Amino acid sequence: SKVLPPYKAGDTPASVVFNNYEQFDAQFIKVLNERAMNGDADSQSILDALAVEQQNRVNAATMNIKEVLSKGEPMRMEGAIVKLAKEGKIDEPFLLLLEANADQARAAGATGPADLMTKLRKRAIAEKDKQSSSKEIKLLRQLLREPDSNEREKLLEEAFTPKEALIVPGTSVNAQKAIDGEAPEEEKPMPDVPPPDFINCCKAVMLNFGNLNIDEERGDLAVQIKIIASEAEVVATRIYGKGMSVREQQDRAWKEQTTSIFDLETLEIEAERRGETAPWANADGGDELLPGFGMDGKMQVGGN
Repeated sequence: SKVLPPYKAGDTPASVVFNNYEQFDAQFIKVLNERAMNGDADSQSILDALAVEQQNRVNAATMNIKEVLSKGEPMRMEGAIVKLAKEGKIDEPFLLLLEANADQARAAGATGPADLMTKLRKRAIAEKDKQSSSKEIKLLRQLLREPDSNEREKLLEEAFTPKEALIVPGTSVNAQKAIDGEAPEEEKPMPDVPPPDFINCCKAVMLNFGNLNIDEERGDLAVQIKIIASEAEVVATRIYGKGMSVREQQDRAWKEQTTSIFDLETLEIEAERRGETAPWANADGGDELLPGFGMDGKMQVGGN
């Protein structure tokens, strides 16, 4: 995504910031600040537009929270949050304001209001996740937010455990199989999130965002995802046995020319050492990259 000029006809710093807001993480803003301090007027104009957009989003989040709290009863408040989520209005400022309100209430000794704010925030996060594009992304986001490894293990077990289909296709053969306690061939128990699909999701996020989202206590995103992937391997092996361990699934995927998350770092370092491009950073892979990132998997700033 092209954030700095020259722009297409009709684009302005404000419209560019609005359309690419999710890309403005701490690392990107640091780069813009450094450029602005060195006299780059374009970077400064983007930072100015970003400050306005941030304030607009905080104002909107404040109004939305007031609307939620005006419902009076906790159940009605949660209903209002569900409505906001469906309208795409649950964003980072909304969640941060709920968290700040909970912290302020708790610091003032108001345990009841603090607990309510915390409950509303958890509901808002859950509803936001429901709007995500895939079950794998939803699961990864839940795991990244959960600091307790035991709770992460429970989430992984729930997602990876095969579940019986509730509805059996209405053929006579399938009906007889149902009576006999068998699942029809096309309705064998399946997990909500197959382990190989989850690992592929981890891989994609790590390639594109692995160096972002710095957390002093838990490390950057790549560190957190590697921990989660290792936990996923253990849980999947326990559920499926040796025949369907995550590592074996990934070894198979490797033969199909996709890359195991556990080998990515080593391969990239080796490729760079030989002066080559990592296999997932080639020109044919452009369609698989997330918006705003170049062929090398790194965030673009300005030009190309």
